[in-house]
This record gives sequence, C-alpha cells and structure tokens, in this order.
Amino acid sequence: MAVDAARPNVFVRLRNFYVEVVAEMKRVTWPDKQQIRSATIGILIFVLLVGVIITLMDLVLQGLLVRLIPSLFA
Repeated sequence: MAVDAARPNVFVRLRNFYVEVVAEMKRVTWPDKQQIRSATIGILIFVLLVGVIITLMDLVLQGLLVRLIPSLFA
C-alpha cells in the first residue's frame, strides 16, 4: 500500500486537533452557578415525578394482574 505523501503524519494531526479543541472551548458560553442550580433542581423534580408515575403504574398493574390471573384459571 502506498502512503499518501500529502497527508500529514499522526503527530501533526493530533496537534492540530488539540489546537482546534482548545480554540473551540474558548468560544463556549458556560452557564453560571444559578443556571446550573436551576437546571439541576428541574431535572431532579422531573426524575422524581417520573419515578412516582412508574411506581403508581406498577402498583395498579400489579393489583389488576393479581386479581385477573387467578380468575382466568378458576
């Protein structure tokens, strides 16, 4: 197999990648502490709400199946 002479070696490509990543990270707009706190609280409330909904659905379906399955075989 022939090596493409126009393509830079792996070290040059890694350095270029690193330089581009650092340049891109400088352009990122980072959230402040209040935005992080607000988003975290919102996510926790959402997760707890979904957990409660799943728990209620589990209890309802379990109750239905416990009554329904014995009546199918009786």
